[in-house]
Formats: sequence, structure tokens, C-alpha cells
Amino acid sequence: MNFSVPDMSCGHCTASIEKAVKAADPDAGVSCDLPNRQVRVDSTLPTDRVQAAIRDAGYEAEPATA
Repeated sequence: MNFSVPDMSCGHCTASIEKAVKAADPDAGVSCDLPNRQVRVDSTLPTDRVQAAIRDAGYEAEPATA
């Protein structure tokens, strides 16, 4: 699943997002595309749970197309 995270602007942001998603699903795969402000997550969690984890890290996240 892909998310648009417009406020993601640095390495600290990507680390915070990855940490939050992995706290919700330790087996999740997380990759951040900083220039395009996109986050790809491979997880068994439903989209809304992953989105909530990113928001809990302090970032707005909206589902995005690849």
C-alpha cells in the first residue's frame, strides 16, 4: 500500500514513520521515497491501521496510487 505524506521532508521523518509502522507490525516492509513524499508499506495490517500508525508518528498520510 502507498501513502502520500506531504510533511515528510528529511531522514528523521522517514525514520519516525518507519519506527511507527514497525511498532504496529514488526514484520512490515517500509520504504520511503523522500523526493516524492511517498511511503510504501508491505503489511498484513489493513490500510487504515497503517495510516493511523503514520498519523500517530505526527504525519498526515493519505492513500496514494503507486
